[in-house]
Amino acid sequence: MNAVSNSSGGVWAASWRRLRTDRVGVVSMAVVGAFLLLVLLAATNLVASRWQQEVGVPNAPPTLLGPQPQEDTGTIAAPKGPNVDLSDIDPLAPRYAEWAERAKAFKTDEMVKSETLPLGGDRLGRDVLAKVIKGAEVSIFVGLAAAVVATLIGTLLGAISGFFGGKVGDLLEWVYNVFTAIPSILLIFAFAAIFPRGVGAVVSILALTGWTGIYRLIRAEFIKHRGREYVRSAEAIGASQASRMFRHILPNVSHVALVQLSLHVVSFIKSEVILSYLGLGVRVDQVSWGTMLAEAQNELILGYWWQLAVVAAFMAVFVTAFALFTDALRDALDPKLRGLE
Repeated sequence: MNAVSNSSGGVWAASWRRLRTDRVGVVSMAVVGAFLLLVLLAATNLVASRWQQEVGVPNAPPTLLGPQPQEDTGTIAAPKGPNVDLSDIDPLAPRYAEWAERAKAFKTDEMVKSETLPLGGDRLGRDVLAKVIKGAEVSIFVGLAAAVVATLIGTLLGAISGFFGGKVGDLLEWVYNVFTAIPSILLIFAFAAIFPRGVGAVVSILALTGWTGIYRLIRAEFIKHRGREYVRSAEAIGASQASRMFRHILPNVSHVALVQLSLHVVSFIKSEVILSYLGLGVRVDQVSWGTMLAEAQNELILGYWWQLAVVAAFMAVFVTAFALFTDALRDALDPKLRGLE
């Protein structure tokens, strides 16, 4: 067992050394880490806690563009001359002054709204920068959580099918074929029609529809490793089936599951954006990159382009950085590229 543990530790150390030599991978990892830190700060309400407040005028432009030109409101000039005494025809006229004094005690101060915001405002005057940070919290959390759950499901079922085979393997293969026979986008929409709207529902939908690819790869790896000498040696010294599966084989195929998890994060973020854009994702009192795109579509027609530009830029940077980091991670963990196979 110590030899196996030391071998696994050596593999991870070699993978880390290889990853550090990849400049693109390191920069991408730093960008991804910055986004994850931003998500953590948003989740603890240290940033973007006021994303729902109307801090600016409707459709406030970005600060670099300056305030919008003032529109002529067409006010009507007040008539000249003394006020008309209505006490003879309006019996309530003597009470108007008293009521006005009482109303002053309940008068609330109206918050001064900014004419511009750092990256602009939406149709209600909410800060687009705060919204896109809060939307990143939801979208990235959904992508990560769904990828973790899908990886756990696919790894567990793939390990059982690949290790045992027989009738258990045939049953799991039948389930796999049922899920893969339906186009994934149609399967997602079918589950979305059943589940209620919300972050937990989106995570469940994506996990239930995204485990098949991981299952197929893990099953193939377990079939390949179950007949190798180190597994037979463990069986000969009395190791149980669970021990052989999860303490001997799984550490040697974990790089496959880890790379697939990274790949599924980007895919699931895109799926969440599509669902929320179509109104099938998060609730109406929440914000994600998908709901922001849906709002920006209507604003773009009126010439207010900044919300679309901001959310598109944030999505492009994160998805590109995560994809490059995934490529670097795959190169670092691949045994063939390290010369181990």
